[in-house]
Amino acid sequence: MSPQNKKSSRITLRVALALMLGIFTASRACAEIKVGDVFPSLADAKLTGGPVPETAGKIVLVDFWASWCAPCKASFPIYGKIFADYSPRGLVLVAVSVDEKAGEFNSFVNKWKPPFPALLDSGKQLVSTVRVPAMPTSYLLGRDGRVRFIHMGFHGNGTERVLRTELETLFKETP
Repeated sequence: MSPQNKKSSRITLRVALALMLGIFTASRACAEIKVGDVFPSLADAKLTGGPVPETAGKIVLVDFWASWCAPCKASFPIYGKIFADYSPRGLVLVAVSVDEKAGEFNSFVNKWKPPFPALLDSGKQLVSTVRVPAMPTSYLLGRDGRVRFIHMGFHGNGTERVLRTELETLFKETP
């Protein structure tokens, strides 16, 4: 291949990559709730399975999960520890299931017995509004109801360490 053809091929490849990246970035930007956005009201989401906790003025961790999701299963014991450590300081933790069948949701909750509210988004209203990209995904909200941190996936102790650092940051902020 001549030097001119190589240069032309590299430019064409760069343009194609830039266009693809631009399309991907644009679709991701408009597809999901992002850091800085106000998180939709849990009270208005028609969640079932128990009472929706009061979140106004509180630091809130909303975790989207499903009973069939292995990382979701691994997250519940860690979230239980985080909830035990931070709920006395005002953390509200809500696990929102996207299961299709209420029976699968109920079996999971009965098996894991989370110490925090586990609710079912049976109508998919909240998950559709938020446009959750993957299971599990969690959203850590500041006292103002805005998304401060997003965690896609669950990575065991690594996720726990990061969440604890972020929680400490949020609790140090003046209410």
